[in-house]
Amino acid sequence: QVQLVESGGGLVQAGGSLRLSCAASGRTFRSYVMGWFRQAPGKEREFVASISWSGGSTSYGDSVKGRFTISRDNAKNTGNLQMNNLKPEDTAVYYCAAAYGSSSLLHAYEYDYWGQGTQVTVSS
Repeated sequence: QVQLVESGGGLVQAGGSLRLSCAASGRTFRSYVMGWFRQAPGKEREFVASISWSGGSTSYGDSVKGRFTISRDNAKNTGNLQMNNLKPEDTAVYYCAAAYGSSSLLHAYEYDYWGQGTQVTVSS
């Protein structure tokens, strides 16, 4: 079992930056792939980014490539999502997720554990 808690969300103006964190507890975090997803009102959950257990492989959704960076610190059992040049369309609840495995995973159904989410609002 893995427990995930997100933090770092908030309100920011377009063009600004936020850094989301995901604190993991429970089983060994380094054994898990970590991902970030987001869900805006009335929309389906969308893949944002994923990182392999070692940090050596990352994947990004097309809408965030070049603006967002995913990272992890296995020694601290934390994962991060650095979000730069934010746009109003980035407004959503952002979820941290974990799945046992080694490679980046792109689909929500592949993840076993989810955080409660943190709200990100980007004003124009």
